[in-house]
Amino acid sequence: MRFSAGRSCTARPACAGWSADSPGSGVTEVTIERPDGPVVEALLATLSTVVEQIKALSEQIAEQLALHADAHIFTSLPRSGTVSAVGLFAEIGDCRARYPTPESLACLAGVAPSTRQSGKHRAVGFRWAADKQLRDAVCDFAGDSRHANPWAADLYRRAISRGHDHPHAVRILARAWLFVIWHCWQDRVAYDPAKHRALQALNRDLAPAACHRATHGWSFSTSSDRSSRARVAGSPSPSSR
Repeated sequence: MRFSAGRSCTARPACAGWSADSPGSGVTEVTIERPDGPVVEALLATLSTVVEQIKALSEQIAEQLALHADAHIFTSLPRSGTVSAVGLFAEIGDCRARYPTPESLACLAGVAPSTRQSGKHRAVGFRWAADKQLRDAVCDFAGDSRHANPWAADLYRRAISRGHDHPHAVRILARAWLFVIWHCWQDRVAYDPAKHRALQALNRDLAPAACHRATHGWSFSTSSDRSSRARVAGSPSPSSR
C-alpha cells in the first residue's frame, strides 16, 4: 500500500494468485484520501529544522568543551560522551573552593542519605534538599558507566542484591563515582582506570575466578559429555562403576 500526501492512492492486496481482474474478487482498487497531507509535510519540515539546529548546537557545545582546561577530566570518564561530560562539567563547575570535600559534593548532589536524629530516634532517608540538576547529571552518568566499568557494575549489582531498587542503586553508585571525580577534579588529572585502586583490586580478585571457571568448567563439560555418550551406547557410566 502506497500513501501520497494530499492525493489519492491505490492499494492492492499482496496475496499469492490474487489479481485485481480475478473473477469474483469483488475488489479492483481502493482509494484512500489523505486530507492531512499538508499538515504532515509542515510538521516534517519543522522537525527537520529542529534537528539541524540541535546538530549545530551540539557541535558548538563540543567545541566549547574542548577549549576548557578541565575538559579532559570529564571526557575521560567511562561512557561519559559529550552530552554527559558537558552536563557534569556544567553542574560541578571549575571552582574548587565550592566543594572542599567529596562529601560536600555528594550531599549537594543528593546522592548521600540524609540523617535525622532526635533524642534516641535516628532516621536515615532520601535527601530532598539537593541540586536536582546536579543529581540528574551524576545519576545519568553513573547509570551508563556500569555498562563499561567492572567496578561500577559490581557496586550496582551488590546494591541490587541488598534489596535496593534501580534508582537507589544508581544513587549509591553515583556517590562512589563522585568521590573518584572529586579527586580527579581537585588534582586536575584525567580518570585513569590503571590508577583506580578499587577497580584494580576487583580485577585481581576476578582474575583467579575467571581462570578457575575456564579450566574446571571445560573439564566438567568434557566428562559430562563422555558420560552421556557412554549411556547412549548402552555401557555403564563412570559413576555407576
